[in-house]
Amino acid sequence: MRAARVEEYREFAADRATHLYRSACLLTSGDTHLAEDLVQETLGRMYVLWGRSSRIDNPAAYAQTVLVRAFLTHRRRRSATERPVGELPEAPRAPDDDPELRLALLGALGRLSPKDRAVVVLRYWEDRSVEETAAAMNVSSSAVRTRTVRALAKLREHLGGGSLVEFAAG
Repeated sequence: MRAARVEEYREFAADRATHLYRSACLLTSGDTHLAEDLVQETLGRMYVLWGRSSRIDNPAAYAQTVLVRAFLTHRRRRSATERPVGELPEAPRAPDDDPELRLALLGALGRLSPKDRAVVVLRYWEDRSVEETAAAMNVSSSAVRTRTVRALAKLREHLGGGSLVEFAAG
């Protein structure tokens, strides 16, 4: 029985790791090392809970919530302001990938506060509802709506005051 649960967890972790990593990269504004750490922490916490996963209705959504909370907890730590220096490793790009656009968006996300960044990532990258975002961040729905409006206004300002539609269509 235990071996079956471990194998079930391995399958879950293999299926979700890439998605969690992408979300973590957005939350950390492209800090791949911190993103990897957050994913490892998330998967570690999920492993501990996995034996009780019958109480978790949607393990994928729960893992995403654990990731966001781990990110917000990390941002509260004093060491969270440390940034490694050096070159980022070259990653293969899709043929239609626009590195300048990607850098502009990551830079604009990086200038947002951690909670604003989490709201934008959850609402628009993860396509979560206001209520799901509120639950993941442990805040009220009205706080999510208010923070979303403010975060999008800040993004527009950081991206030159234009419409975000042109960035989303690219």
